[in-house]
Amino acid sequence: MKKQPFLLFSLIVALAACEPTIANRGSLLDSEVVAQIKPGMTTREEVAIKLGSPTAISTVDENTWYYVGRQTKQYSFLSPEVMKQQAIEVSFDDKGVVTNIENLDLPKAEDTSPVDRTTPTYGQKTTLVQEIFGTLKRARPGMMNKKEGGGT
Repeated sequence: MKKQPFLLFSLIVALAACEPTIANRGSLLDSEVVAQIKPGMTTREEVAIKLGSPTAISTVDENTWYYVGRQTKQYSFLSPEVMKQQAIEVSFDDKGVVTNIENLDLPKAEDTSPVDRTTPTYGQKTTLVQEIFGTLKRARPGMMNKKEGGGT
């Protein structure tokens, strides 16, 4: 009969462990606030006030700002699931007035990963065992005393 409280406690702990972790990264903007940005009327300063600092500024043209955001849900060790994602590009003219605001199509976006290549190096390839025995072979008794000034 004493097993029932333990089982109930175990069930509660197991259910609590299933609570997902929600992670927000970047800028998820409210569509009503984005709608307030009008091409030909809104300035760079007004965009910064309404939308905040951009996630990125184009490296090619500093007159293009990007607001990128993603919200994910993850259960313990499983891969995260994308709940929301958004990318907005705001372009300015040379006077700092918005010329275009575009909602980029993120459902077509693909994850990228770095290329897995190595730079060739010249020399000898050694294994861990060879490294260990090589270090032991080079260490000679009495070398420590000579280096520390304690030898003859």
